[in-house]
Amino acid sequence: MGVAIVPSDALQTSEFSPRQNAVLEQALRLLVDGGEKALTTSGVARAANCSKESLYKWFGDRDGLLSAMIAHQASKVRTFERNGERLTATSLHDHLVIFARDLLEVLAGDVSLALNRLAIGQSNRDGSKLGKLLLERGRRQIDRRASGLIDAGKRAGLLRFGDADEAYHTLYGLVVSDLHVRMLLGEPSIKNGAQQAERAVSAFLRLYGTEKVSADAAASV
Repeated sequence: MGVAIVPSDALQTSEFSPRQNAVLEQALRLLVDGGEKALTTSGVARAANCSKESLYKWFGDRDGLLSAMIAHQASKVRTFERNGERLTATSLHDHLVIFARDLLEVLAGDVSLALNRLAIGQSNRDGSKLGKLLLERGRRQIDRRASGLIDAGKRAGLLRFGDADEAYHTLYGLVVSDLHVRMLLGEPSIKNGAQQAERAVSAFLRLYGTEKVSADAAASV
């Protein structure tokens, strides 16, 4: 099956404006380049060429800015959003591969690694909220949207499973394996994310795909 290249804005609608997204990108880059100390309202305002008043208006306090940065980063992992599209075996495969590729690319990127290392470093600090924000605004948002794709696949008669959460975590495990932990420990990122994504999705569809998926895969050989 070939992967259709679908524009990200056709799959996801950002909760932020283009200008706000640009500011969040600058904030994330500051964090990567300078660590937590570089992430000040003055520094972000200067790097993004905006006022501190605008930052407070858009994101609130520093925790609000961090929350927005994490949500912005999570939005880069695209999934299927119901927009009238009827899922087929081919489009399900393509959406799953896009999700897997994006997930690997985001997790392997400097920004996500910096955020996770920062959260780990703060884990024993009283009052630290970064780890909780990463779970609530990052991982769980990705989980929720990807689970929606899997549910849509079941409703279309393309996937079969008894426990949606188990099926999703099987997919996540096939895609990520222990790669993220190894990268957090300093190992170089995966060399061929597209190949890894394709292998993971193929394995997932062999486990959970219905006869419709099997027939489509056979026809495409």
